[in-house]
Amino acid sequence: MQLMREMLIRHPNRCTHNAVCIPVCPTGAWQATKPFGFEASKCLEGCTICIQACPSGAIYAIYRKGGSVIEARKAS
Repeated sequence: MQLMREMLIRHPNRCTHNAVCIPVCPTGAWQATKPFGFEASKCLEGCTICIQACPSGAIYAIYRKGGSVIEARKAS
């Protein structure tokens, strides 16, 4: 069964608003104006650059494997 990324989430209480995610995104999926929205249609399926770059771990992905939802956070 294939693991598929469902969505990326930016946790508003953990985000430091340093906007590190914006310049590292190769497709410009993160918007450069507050509240730093995310355009999912621009995101590359296998890319995790913004998740790895976020210093506060505010960005994380939700994955789906069959009918199960798996939440993956950046390792601390």
